[in-house]
Amino acid sequence: MANWKLKDLRDERRRTFLKMCTVASAAVGIERSQLLNFLADEGGYGLAEAAGSTYGRSLIVPSPNGVYAWFQELWPMADMAFKACAGTTVSGLGNLGMTSSYLYTSQRNFGTASTYRGTFTPGKGQPMPSLPGGVKGWAGGDRPFFYGPDAPCFDHANGIPKYPVTALMSGKDETHTEFPTSATVLSGSSTMQAAIASLGASGSSAVVPVLGIDPVKYGRAPGAPDVATVPSSAGMIDLFNSAASQFTLSSTVDQQLFETYYKALVGLRKSSSRSTWVPQMAVTKNAAHIIGLNFASQLTPTSQDLFDFGIQEMVESLGSSSTYLTTGQRAGLEEFTRVLIVVAKAFTLGLSKTAIVALSPGPTSETTFTDPHVTFDSAQNMMQGRNTTKHLGRAIDGFYKYLSQQVDPESPTEKLDQSTVFIAYGDTPHDPLRGATWPDATPNACNWNYVMDPRGNLKNGWFGQCYPMTVNGKNGIGYNPVSGQDDPNKTSDQMSSFSSTAAVFAVAKGDKNKTAEYGTSPNIIPGLINSK
Repeated sequence: MANWKLKDLRDERRRTFLKMCTVASAAVGIERSQLLNFLADEGGYGLAEAAGSTYGRSLIVPSPNGVYAWFQELWPMADMAFKACAGTTVSGLGNLGMTSSYLYTSQRNFGTASTYRGTFTPGKGQPMPSLPGGVKGWAGGDRPFFYGPDAPCFDHANGIPKYPVTALMSGKDETHTEFPTSATVLSGSSTMQAAIASLGASGSSAVVPVLGIDPVKYGRAPGAPDVATVPSSAGMIDLFNSAASQFTLSSTVDQQLFETYYKALVGLRKSSSRSTWVPQMAVTKNAAHIIGLNFASQLTPTSQDLFDFGIQEMVESLGSSSTYLTTGQRAGLEEFTRVLIVVAKAFTLGLSKTAIVALSPGPTSETTFTDPHVTFDSAQNMMQGRNTTKHLGRAIDGFYKYLSQQVDPESPTEKLDQSTVFIAYGDTPHDPLRGATWPDATPNACNWNYVMDPRGNLKNGWFGQCYPMTVNGKNGIGYNPVSGQDDPNKTSDQMSSFSSTAAVFAVAKGDKNKTAEYGTSPNIIPGLINSK
C-alpha cells in the first residue's frame, strides 16, 4: 500500500528524498530495480518514474597543456595516417612517413610490413582503396576515419569498431592553455560541458550530478548544476561520502524521513538476514539518524579493476623494464585510470551522471607526457610513446567494458555503456603532419573534438580534417554542417557551435527539442546526426 507521506512529496523535497534513496541503496548494495519497485510500492509509480532520467551520461576529458596529442595516436587524421602507413611522398613535406606524427609506421621502425597498424574506412559510398601493408579496411563508416592499433572499444582482430568514433573540427589552437574553451562554444547562452551537465541533472536522482577533477572550467547553460571538484581519485571517494551526508542530514524532517526508509531499504538487502551482516545492519539502522554514509568499499578500485583497466600490466611491465614508460607517463596514466575506475563505479551506483576528468595535466616542462615534444627523438622515446598510447586506450576500453557489465541504474532493461557518451577536447593536438619535436602549432591553427556515442545518434568519421596536401591553400579545413562534406572555405574555429551541438545531441539521446534549449538547433546540422 502506498504511503501518503511519500505521495505528497513535491518539488525539492521529492528530489531530496530520491537522492537519499539513491545513496542509501548504493551504500548497502541494493540493485536499482529493487529500489524502483520499492518506491512504486511506497509512493506510487509516479515517484518511481521520477527516480529516473530521460537523458544519458557522459565522460568528458579536457586535455590541456599539450597532453591532447596522445589522442592522435588512438584516432589519427585519416588521410595523414593512411599515407604515412603507405610511405607516400607528399610535395612540400618530403616523405610523409618520416614527418607525420603517427607512431605506427615502418618509417618509425614499427614492426614489419605485415604488423597491424590500424583500420581505415573510406566513408560511405567510397570504394575501398588498395590498403598499405598492415592496415585493415572497414566499409561501414559514414566518413573517412582511421583507428589506431590501440583504439578502445574496437575489435582489432576483425577490424570493426564496437562504438564508431566521430571527430569534428572545432575550435582553434590554444597552445599551453590550462582551460581550453574555443572547441566547446555551443551558443551565446551555453558551453558544451555545462549543457551536457544540465542534461545529466535533468530529472536525475544522482547525489552529485556533475563531478570533476581539478582544474575545471565549466561555463554556463540553463539548468546546469554546480560542478563538484576534487584533486584526485581518492578525493572523489571523499566527495561522495560528504555529499551523501549533506543530503541525509540536511534537515530534521528529511532526517526522520530518511531514517525510516533507510531501515526499510536495508531490509531489502538479500544478505541482511545473514549472521555475518546482522551486527553491521543493526548498527547502521540505529545510527542512520546521526551519521552519513560511507562509499569507500563500493568506489575503491579492486585488484580485479587494476587488472581489467591495465594498471597491473603497466606496473608489471615497468618492473621488468625501467624504460617501458617514463616517470611522468606512468604517473599521468595511472591517476587518470584510477579516476575512470571510480567514475565507472559512481555511474553504476547512480551517484553521478556527468564526469569532467582532465587527462592528468602537469607542467608544460614535462615533455614526455603532458607536452610530449620528445616522442619522436629516439627509438626508446617512440616505444614509450606507443606504450603510453596502449595504456590510454586500455583505460578507456576498461571503462566501457566495466559499464557494459552493469545495469543502467535509471533504465533497468539496458546496460550502462549504451547511455554513456565519451567526449575529448584539448588546447592543442600538436601538429599531425610533423613528428620532429612534435610542434604545438597546428596547420591553420586547427583543432578538433572526439565523440564516441554507443547509441549512434551521430554519424561517424572525420568532419573536416587536416590534410597532408593543401586544399584551397590550407591543410586544416572545416565542414559543411548540412552535407557533412569538407568545406575548404571554413576554419575549424567556425565549426565550434556545430560540433558542440552534435555532442549535446548525443547525450540528449537524439532529442532535438531538448538540444535546442541550449541555443543551437540540431536542425542546422543534418550532415552530422542520425535523426530518428
